[in-house]
Amino acid sequence: MASFKGEYDNAVDNKGRVCFPAKLRKFLTPAAQERFTILRGLERCLYLYPEDQWSIVEDKLARVNSFSKKGRTVMRHFLRTAEDVTLDNQNRIALPSKLKEWSGIDDRAIFIGSGERIEIWSPDNLAAEDEEMDFESYQELFESVMTEVDEL
Repeated sequence: MASFKGEYDNAVDNKGRVCFPAKLRKFLTPAAQERFTILRGLERCLYLYPEDQWSIVEDKLARVNSFSKKGRTVMRHFLRTAEDVTLDNQNRIALPSKLKEWSGIDDRAIFIGSGERIEIWSPDNLAAEDEEMDFESYQELFESVMTEVDEL
């Protein structure tokens, strides 16, 4: 399966619509049918899952123990902002106003391919996130994570 990658900066119109980058569109599977689920990310960004990838996330969420407080809390906070969106005839996505406001997205949106999903950032929040991570820290983090992957 092809994965989403790259960074793309697009304008957001006054109705909250943003063009979905053509270079990311080519990685959409026919099963996605240009339908997505958008929700708050774990950082101050939005997560955009194509429909076929969202169904995998839903399968994982279905295994969360809803009888535990941790399980209920995770489900509530992760799913409460999820909305289904589709590409319009001009390949735009309408960003829900509450999500736009929460993520700080105003007139620009930066799409970042993140494997099975796409992150959508405000330029200011992405710059702040980037400032927190210097190269040496990133290098250590990368080595640690990739070592964990090798151990699986």
